[in-house]
Amino acid sequence: FIDATPIGSNVRSTVATYSNVLDDLRRAYAATPDAKKLGYKTGDFSYNTGSLRCPACDGTGQITMDVQFLPDVEIVCPECGGRRYAKTADKIKRIPKKAKPGENGLSLPEIMSLTVGQALEKTTDVKKVQERLQILFNLGLGYLTLGEATPALSGGEAQRIKLATELSKRSTGRTIYILDEPTTGLHFADVHKLTDILQKLTDGGNTVVVIEHNLDVIKTADYIIDMGPEGGSKGGTVVCAGTPEEVVKEPKSYTGKYLKKYLEN
Repeated sequence: FIDATPIGSNVRSTVATYSNVLDDLRRAYAATPDAKKLGYKTGDFSYNTGSLRCPACDGTGQITMDVQFLPDVEIVCPECGGRRYAKTADKIKRIPKKAKPGENGLSLPEIMSLTVGQALEKTTDVKKVQERLQILFNLGLGYLTLGEATPALSGGEAQRIKLATELSKRSTGRTIYILDEPTTGLHFADVHKLTDILQKLTDGGNTVVVIEHNLDVIKTADYIIDMGPEGGSKGGTVVCAGTPEEVVKEPKSYTGKYLKKYLEN
């Protein structure tokens, strides 16, 4: 069930960790010549428990100030500037295999400060990272930074990152996905990207149930259950059900009335 409820309250949860991108990045950085030379392993690159996490904030990116007679105040860690890693981590650079001549490598903290769209360009040789980032990008989340804390995401962003995490898993072809208004906060172009992804899920044999008012999504459904006829106490009954072409023929259906214009276009 993929809804718009916030993703917990743990400040250690970020876009990179929730989408499982960080695990693959840590392995990639542990394989670099710099990391091997300094003796760092995959676990050292974890900002939760690794030796490269910021010692001042223990990898949270913020510290708590005790203000007398007032609630505690959370401020950005002055030691790491909110990047969660110690300065030592900046010494370990990674250059993509197909890097342009003269292109400098980036450290893991620098990658974490990039947006999803920017990180796509800097990790072209890490297949799993590319696949996960591409899904986030296709869902209209290309502007989020990898190190952004998930509790700070809006409801619509939280729902899409949950969907992206599900989509990155190996499809069984036997899964039912239930989405509650997934187009909330989406740009017109991103709605079309979403419907393409939902179509891929159904093409793979899965079932997708969407609670939605957006006609761009409704018109692509294989089967519609129109609830109404009004809202509140005047609703709650099934007005009609069927394919989009069948629903538009029902005179009592408000959905059918407006959907007809979309199908004609």
